[in-house]
Amino acid sequence: MTARALFLAVALGAAAPAILASDSAPETETTPSLTLVQSAILGLVEGVTEYLPVSSTGHLKIVQHAMGLEETEEAKVLADAYAIVIQAGAILAVLGMYAGWVLRMLRGLAGRDEEGLRLVRNLAASFLPAAVIGLALNEPIKRALFHPWPVVAAWAVGGVGLLGIESWRRRRDPGQGLAMTDLSVRGALLIGLLQCVAMWPGTSRSLMAIVGGLLLGMRLREAVVYSFLLGLVTLGAATAYDTLKHGEALLGAYGPAPLAVGFLAATVSAAVTVRWMLSYLNRHGLGLFGWYRIGLAAAVAVWLLAGDLRF
Repeated sequence: MTARALFLAVALGAAAPAILASDSAPETETTPSLTLVQSAILGLVEGVTEYLPVSSTGHLKIVQHAMGLEETEEAKVLADAYAIVIQAGAILAVLGMYAGWVLRMLRGLAGRDEEGLRLVRNLAASFLPAAVIGLALNEPIKRALFHPWPVVAAWAVGGVGLLGIESWRRRRDPGQGLAMTDLSVRGALLIGLLQCVAMWPGTSRSLMAIVGGLLLGMRLREAVVYSFLLGLVTLGAATAYDTLKHGEALLGAYGPAPLAVGFLAATVSAAVTVRWMLSYLNRHGLGLFGWYRIGLAAAVAVWLLAGDLRF
């Protein structure tokens, strides 16, 4: 997949709801619905954006709004829960691609792989801040920041920051740096703290994890793979939590088919995107994602000022 094709997929995901508005089933205040086409689009957007440093949450919020999935408070809660639950597809894609590292971590826990055990230790340290801070501040952050302008600001600031990080990275020898198994517990904890910044929608969990790894001296590819593996833990916990909390309500409102379609679309698109991302970064670096974030922030700001977007 080329860079142009990848970002066209994201753009189509955002535009398709308006084009396919007639496909939406009638929605009442007590019975929100989700069509299979909408499910596929949401799964595609989730899978494409989850591991890229562009913020899946920000993209999904805009697509959900464009589809009319947030017209009531109940519908909004269910749409947000659906977006988190179908993350399981993106998790499965990375789990399959990095099954070798997962097996090494299991052997490490059994005392048969020192590097695998070191990686388990580091991922646990990186996950800890999200577990503590996320549980404590999740609801206040949703009330304060899950609005259009904070998302636009996060996209813009993150884009400028990403361009700065890429410029700094290119000034040092890009071939030098630590492997993810060389990371110290203190460094892993710092990455975890930076990952908490991504609770601000529009920031991007993967962006903060990658930037943290680079600032600690990791090679770009190693920082990216570490962000993928950390996502297995962080996203896995969030998905399990929302599935337990909202799973019955989602099945009652949407039925099993939209969940299955969203899951499948997220799995396939995440697998394709992750493979493309690693290949692209090896040749071009992070600059494209910085410019994309700035361009997206500008486009959505115009949309907001025109009065056509609210969530």
